[in-house]
Amino acid sequence: MRGTQTLVDQMGWVFKRPVFSALEILWRWCFGVPFLWLCHRQFQAIVAAVPPDSTALGNLDAANPWIAISQLASAWESYTPSVAHVLGWLLPLAALAWIVASGLGRSVLLTRMEPGARLRPLGTIVLQAAWVAVWMLVVGGWFWSMRWAASTHIAAAGEPDLIGFAIWTIFLSLGFFSLWALVSWPFAIAPVLLQLEKHSVFSALAASFRLGRVFTSKLMETNLVMGIVKLALMVLAMVFSAAPLPFSDQLGPEALRAVSAASLLFYVVASDYFHVVRLKGYVEFWRTFRGAERDSG
Repeated sequence: MRGTQTLVDQMGWVFKRPVFSALEILWRWCFGVPFLWLCHRQFQAIVAAVPPDSTALGNLDAANPWIAISQLASAWESYTPSVAHVLGWLLPLAALAWIVASGLGRSVLLTRMEPGARLRPLGTIVLQAAWVAVWMLVVGGWFWSMRWAASTHIAAAGEPDLIGFAIWTIFLSLGFFSLWALVSWPFAIAPVLLQLEKHSVFSALAASFRLGRVFTSKLMETNLVMGIVKLALMVLAMVFSAAPLPFSDQLGPEALRAVSAASLLFYVVASDYFHVVRLKGYVEFWRTFRGAERDSG
């Protein structure tokens, strides 16, 4: 049986036990709500220091994309020093908070999901730090590729090549999204090995690269499918938020904001649910391929 076929059973299992999705939502939102509040406060401070009317945003020509893209580039140059200053301390703080919150949350969730798991939050926190480090490398590569696409299609002399820029943006974004799905699975399965087997932190990470061809193929397939599911959720949320636009005059701006907020809430909750489904799938794969070894030991 293919790895993704078993995910249908795991989806039903998780759906019938909403407490696991609630735990996932709880630890993610314990990080996300303060982080978004802090981002909002810093955004307000930057806008107060550099008002949009003092930049090219004050007279943005939305009807002409070729002019608008140049105006946006000029506005970005105005905000870059302030944004870089904030990101210099906000990103390390957010990364540290995420590592701690995800390590604690995933460790508790796994022990509730699998009775034989040992609660090892400190080890899981260390493994989450490795996960974040790899994620930052992938995001850094994506950001560098976006700068390349912009410099070769937007900042070049002459008329901006928006079509070429859009093509490269979509192609590179999907490519790095797929790359993350292909390289992140060892760092996702390592906490499972840490809590279900007698491993130290570093031996659990090393063991995640030596799981055998069949086990590894299941994990990679699951990761790729979950990446596709996340893309589908993004598209679905955008469709939901855009559906009322033809009736904007009748509904009014408040109703449109409510629909957008509901669409965003749908995406966040559904994404958290599928994170739990993936974790449950990992546990079931482990039980199939390595559980007997632990029981016999």
